[in-house]
Amino acid sequence: MDAATKDKIEAEIGKSDVVLFMKGNPIFPQCGFSATTSGVLSHMGVDYHSVDVLQDPDIREGIKAYTNWPTIPQVYVKGEFIGGCDIVKDMFETGELSELLQSRGINIAPSDAA
Repeated sequence: MDAATKDKIEAEIGKSDVVLFMKGNPIFPQCGFSATTSGVLSHMGVDYHSVDVLQDPDIREGIKAYTNWPTIPQVYVKGEFIGGCDIVKDMFETGELSELLQSRGINIAPSDAA
């Protein structure tokens, strides 16, 4: 990965406390794993920034090298790589994701809070 790609990735990670690198966008995800991951974050009411890796081949390949993680989606919280779809889903189901976000000062407002 070249320095320009690394800089682009780090700039995206810095745009929000929670960043999701995904295929497509939250409105129109382009893969089931991206849909699941964005769905979990949206369900939790997390304010997050998404990056559509399909729009930039350098970021699509670069993000995998950046984390040494072979798959997309990838979730970052306060600049720290958390994991992909399975990890985020498991953390959500056990309550660990809520704890992590709240411990980092990130507000969550679950959509089923009624």
